[in-house]
Amino acid sequence: MKKIICFIVFAISASISAQDSIYTVSSYFTEGFKAPNTHYIGEAWLNPVLQADGDLTYNITKATFKANSTLDWHTHESVQVLIIVDGECYYQEKGKEPTVLKEGDVIRCEKNTEHWHSSSKNSDVTYLAIYGGETPTVWTEVVTQEYYDTVAKKLSE
Repeated sequence: MKKIICFIVFAISASISAQDSIYTVSSYFTEGFKAPNTHYIGEAWLNPVLQADGDLTYNITKATFKANSTLDWHTHESVQVLIIVDGECYYQEKGKEPTVLKEGDVIRCEKNTEHWHSSSKNSDVTYLAIYGGETPTVWTEVVTQEYYDTVAKKLSE
């Protein structure tokens, strides 16, 4: 009888385990990989939570920037939505004043709109970036440390 019960428990757990293996599961909680310092200043980690393919036409990337880190000016060929999930950041579109975004804020950046975003001077930021998958980011201009510092000072007043 013990052997039968052990066999049944083993068979059930093996079948549950086999069912799990048919799904592709990623985790939002994974930190991701440290991004190479090519179009930003500071430290950043990227976790490609979902990537566009065939039927899925958009990406969701979790990005975490340490305080005092910034991306360069850039555009996207699709609308980009940023959902701030932790911390605070600076955001600016070309020709407009910069602003502070905080945990819970959601901002929509229209396609082909030149913009940059970053952590704030004293706070890390984690956000979800949702954007189309057809064309990669087009980098347009460097955000210098001096410019970033000017924005940080202005937004702290």
